[in-house]
Amino acid sequence: MTAEKSGTTGRRSGAETRADGTGAKNPPDDAAGAGPGSGSPDERASGADSSGEDDTAGTVTSAGKAKRTRKARRTGAAKAAGTASTADNTSTVDKTSTVDKTSTADKAGAGTDKAEAGTDKAEAGTEAGTEAEARDRADAAKKDGDAAEKSDAAKQDGTGDDEPADPWSAFGPAPEPVLGRPRRAVRAVGRFLVHEWTLAVVAALALAAAMTWPTLRYPRHTLPQDYWDPSLQAWQMAWSGHILRTNPAQLWHSNTFYPENWSFAFSDTLLGYAPAGLIGVGPEHAVLRYNIMFVLAHALAAFGAYALARQLGAGRIGGAVAGASFAYAPWLLAQAGHLHIISNGGIPLALAMLARGHGWSLRYGYRPRRRHAGWAFAGWLMAAWQLSLGFGIGLPFAYMLAGVVLVSVVLWFVRRRKVKRPFGRRLFLADVLGGLVFAAVGAALAVPYFKVAELHPNAERTIGDIGLYSPPASGFFTAPAESRVWGGLHEGARAVLPWHPEMTLLPGFVLYALAAGGLFFSVWRVRHRIFLLAGVLVTMALAMGTRFFGGRFTYVPLFDYLPGWSGLRTPGRMMLWTTLLLGLLAAGAVTAFCMRVRELAAERVPPWPGPWLRLATLLPLALVLVEGLNATPQPVVPRQPAALRTVDGPMLVLPSSQNLDQPVMLWSTDRFQPMVNGGSGFTPRSQARIREATVSFPDYASVDYLRQIGVKNVVVLRDELEGTPWEGMLDRPVDALGVAREQVGEAVVVRG
Repeated sequence: MTAEKSGTTGRRSGAETRADGTGAKNPPDDAAGAGPGSGSPDERASGADSSGEDDTAGTVTSAGKAKRTRKARRTGAAKAAGTASTADNTSTVDKTSTVDKTSTADKAGAGTDKAEAGTDKAEAGTEAGTEAEARDRADAAKKDGDAAEKSDAAKQDGTGDDEPADPWSAFGPAPEPVLGRPRRAVRAVGRFLVHEWTLAVVAALALAAAMTWPTLRYPRHTLPQDYWDPSLQAWQMAWSGHILRTNPAQLWHSNTFYPENWSFAFSDTLLGYAPAGLIGVGPEHAVLRYNIMFVLAHALAAFGAYALARQLGAGRIGGAVAGASFAYAPWLLAQAGHLHIISNGGIPLALAMLARGHGWSLRYGYRPRRRHAGWAFAGWLMAAWQLSLGFGIGLPFAYMLAGVVLVSVVLWFVRRRKVKRPFGRRLFLADVLGGLVFAAVGAALAVPYFKVAELHPNAERTIGDIGLYSPPASGFFTAPAESRVWGGLHEGARAVLPWHPEMTLLPGFVLYALAAGGLFFSVWRVRHRIFLLAGVLVTMALAMGTRFFGGRFTYVPLFDYLPGWSGLRTPGRMMLWTTLLLGLLAAGAVTAFCMRVRELAAERVPPWPGPWLRLATLLPLALVLVEGLNATPQPVVPRQPAALRTVDGPMLVLPSSQNLDQPVMLWSTDRFQPMVNGGSGFTPRSQARIREATVSFPDYASVDYLRQIGVKNVVVLRDELEGTPWEGMLDRPVDALGVAREQVGEAVVVRG
């Protein structure tokens, strides 16, 4: 019986024994090394099945059996056979310390096995008759546990089972392979391609091409919405590139509005796109350039808002909702012909960079260790670039930044006593230098506009002008005609608006709903939600202009006291800020929703239907994009008359009006010859006099007047005369006027 009891498996010999006299007084420390959880899952299963065989094998007395036991431990035969080697008697146990290579049962049965092992060892100690024998058995069990633990470690290191141990492992692990420069470059490129920001840029570009379709279908021949303002802006990019390449000193004195100076400042200039204007010459390239920048502007808006939401603490899907709602809000579809309004992505991107540089997040607060002076300086540069695209949306942005700087300075003085160096010297220098660059760019761009205001008093806006473009409250729930989803349904609501292109300000009903949900269920703190809501209400009041209690407490004080604000005639464009703030509220709600979905999926066993719940998180994003689908027309740009490629300036193209002159500006991008024609937000008095004087052209008075101001050639567009004051002018004789008239293609050129 003693031999039978002493022949228990190594698993049970390694179990903990009692100290009450029935077993060993000093339990082995490493008994768990050969316990149920020490082997692989396959080993644990095989050990559970072989426990019965181990108990009947205790009568084996052969010395060769012990030898085979050691061999089985080295080769892992216990894993295949599922049986354990045992000693023939108590002395054999002391000498050979047999080990069952297989681990029994799984982790769930560890406690039960340990209890059974303790009972067996107590019985063995009693039948041995002496306390010394029990102590010997305990020592043997400890040795067995050490051997099993080493065996399991060998398996985990890959040196167990059928493979011999590495004799050099005692000297340390093998060194990592040294990658060559090509492989390191490949790895770096791979990491870059799968980085979040790389994927975000690619997604923004692909989404922009899809959401603005069919802009890129015929990019050399069509323009979005109409060919009036887009023709003007296509000319602006072409002129800035041309003049920077030829004579930068004449940048502000363009070839249009002859004989006026500072004519490039008659409208927002899109000067920030001048590098694109360096590529290509002529109307066709100008149209292609415009369409490409139109799509890229949408991509930058989506990416910038995404980056801002992520920096503030939103999740990826929440950031995507913020980006999509900002770039593809229904109200922006009415601005498709105004590239300087669509080009707003620099605003959220600059704010994201500045927040990143200052280590600040809406969700996590101020984290000094995450400060980065380079990002802060880059944010100021991005803000300066955004300002160079035009003051229409750049001026409110500049004043907003000034307010943020003022508040930050106050907070810095308040907190510097509580936190050691809350700002940092390098960050301070980056802000000072970046702020100076931003201010210098703004001042340099403002000089020509102040000069225009001085030379052309009729260009200044009045409160009456602001009232004409101020939308009522119903405009916030009315979509433009270019909205594929709501355009037809809101036709009646648009009919009652005085000037619906600037008064249909719907940011999206889905965005309204998500933002409202974000007030109650969000990752943002309650006070931050209140601040965002206050910003939404304030910007809405500003967008209403004089419609909100006459503007006495909102728009009118800004109009009267802030320099440059009187040049903004369309208050509804303040909706840009409303949309951004609504998007941040929505991002907080969607992020909280995604977090809850992950929690629910993790609680399910098995985690079904986890994938379907995760797909549900994309529903807000899909709905926002559906509301942003466009039905924007893509008219064909009028073909350039052949005469514009040959006639020298100064010249006049008739008939002339603001809308008719904008395509003429585009046609001049071949040679940029000086011309009287030009379209902008106002009509210079000199241009109005020329138009009035040439209604009777050709006659002696009109020809003499044109000669006095230096106009040498007049191009008459025969197909455009009908219905204009110049209709019938080609039937008048020119023999006694000292001018020559000739047909050049579809146009008539009068040279004098």
